[in-house]
Amino acid sequence: MAIESNTAAASEDAIRDALRDVVDPEVGLNVVDLGLVYAIEVSPGRVHVRMTMTTPACPLGDSIMESARAAVRAAAPAIGEIEIELVWDPPWNPGMMSEIARDHFGWPGSRGS
Repeated sequence: MAIESNTAAASEDAIRDALRDVVDPEVGLNVVDLGLVYAIEVSPGRVHVRMTMTTPACPLGDSIMESARAAVRAAAPAIGEIEIELVWDPPWNPGMMSEIARDHFGWPGSRGS
């Protein structure tokens, strides 16, 4: 669902929901459940997303970043500035994944284990 205005209508939750459509093709899970999205800041006319990859050597990093930008743009077409910032601090670790992701991998701490 697209956000109508570039003022306060764009919410962090709406942007996070849009980013759930961005899938890391190597593992088949979205970047939110993988724990790759560190922060979403929404202000009038601007969305800033801080995210990471599972490793600095990720061969699909550029593609994932562009998919994230496209997902935010689709959700908030009136937003003037979209910044997707790739960060490495803190380093990603599997503990950042949601329970959905842990279930997917069958890792300890998931409902199925």
